[in-house]
Amino acid sequence: MTVDLNLLPLFLAVAEEDNFRAAADRLGVTRSAVSQGMRRLEDTVGTALVMRTTRSVRLTEAGERLHDALSRPLSDIETALESVSAENAPRGLLRIAATSIAEQFLSGPLIASFAAAHPGVTIDVTVTDDEFDIVAAGYDAGVRLGEVIEQDMIAIPIAGDQREMVVASPAYLAAHGTPAHPRELVRHRCIGWRPAPNVAPYRWEFEENGVAFDVAVQPQITTNDLRLMLRTALASGGITFAPEETFRPFVETGELVPLLGEFLPPFPGFFLYFPQRRNMAPKLRALVDHIRRSNAS
Repeated sequence: MTVDLNLLPLFLAVAEEDNFRAAADRLGVTRSAVSQGMRRLEDTVGTALVMRTTRSVRLTEAGERLHDALSRPLSDIETALESVSAENAPRGLLRIAATSIAEQFLSGPLIASFAAAHPGVTIDVTVTDDEFDIVAAGYDAGVRLGEVIEQDMIAIPIAGDQREMVVASPAYLAAHGTPAHPRELVRHRCIGWRPAPNVAPYRWEFEENGVAFDVAVQPQITTNDLRLMLRTALASGGITFAPEETFRPFVETGELVPLLGEFLPPFPGFFLYFPQRRNMAPKLRALVDHIRRSNAS
């Protein structure tokens, strides 16, 4: 491999400044020169050395290894460059931040089948509903609803369109009646969801005659745990609202009754998202390909 060694100080500046503009100022060049130089180096070694968005920059695993190697003798640096470029098999730590309501991703089979197919990849999934910059926080990818993903991210659908579902137990409905319209929910005991303690419970969103509207149900019971919402509804604790796939098994057995379905149209579902496609790390490419195969089957 022939590497332009003039690109290594540029790489070091990016690694140490965590910012292309700061690296450019340090080296006395333009930000465009830094970006183009990093792209040339990554193209030479054939893998991404940094993860970058419009908001932040951080080293990939390959970038960390190269950064560590640059403090060693030149022969070790050349060996490190060769090992980075030869990294074809997916391996290493794959860190993912997933929202707690992404039931299909978190249900088990998708992650289990990926782990079985790629034994060299260690998977670390953090379930969180906080909104943050996944690159700055050190994650390789995230899983969220498409509507809340930043525009500069690449997004791959994990499944097709989703629908929300309103449900209650037969015993609750027998005791309190069945709402015929979403606005009647304000007269019922409701079980709501919020992503964090300092965030108001989500308003329940509906559509009628093509016009979207929401209902502030003021839930008596609020949580950030879908399992508690489900169990409370099963125990006749009230009416609750969440993605359809959360409740479907219990609707099929008759333990929960779906309500107001005509007011709940489909919407784009959950996506795996990440900041760049060029020279994608093999471990992330493997996950993207695995999800696409899963969707096609």
